[in-house]
Amino acid sequence: MLNNPKARTTAQLATALYVAVLATLLVTTFYPAPVEGVSIALMLSVKLLPLLPFAVPVVRGHNRGYIWMSFVLIFYFTQAVVSAWLSEGAVGPVVLTVLTFLLFTVAMVHLKVNRRLTA
Repeated sequence: MLNNPKARTTAQLATALYVAVLATLLVTTFYPAPVEGVSIALMLSVKLLPLLPFAVPVVRGHNRGYIWMSFVLIFYFTQAVVSAWLSEGAVGPVVLTVLTFLLFTVAMVHLKVNRRLTA
């Protein structure tokens, strides 16, 4: 539930970043070339399945979903930073690093602006 107009803005931005992270994970599976000897379905499952359960909470702007997604994003961010470092700045890992950082940050801002005020 969105509690104010600012929460709508942060929820929309988080949704866009969430889709961008999923798209980047999908693209980096096939670009520059798929890993030989590994099932593409298996690679996509390992990359995407941990994030897919958060699609509904992210679109609806539910705080609890954002909190749990943030925990999962830490693993994606860590993996992206290590990949970017080892590949000496390859585009895919760097883009994923930036997107996961931005999604985490926007999720935290959303949690801040979407607080329930109790009287």
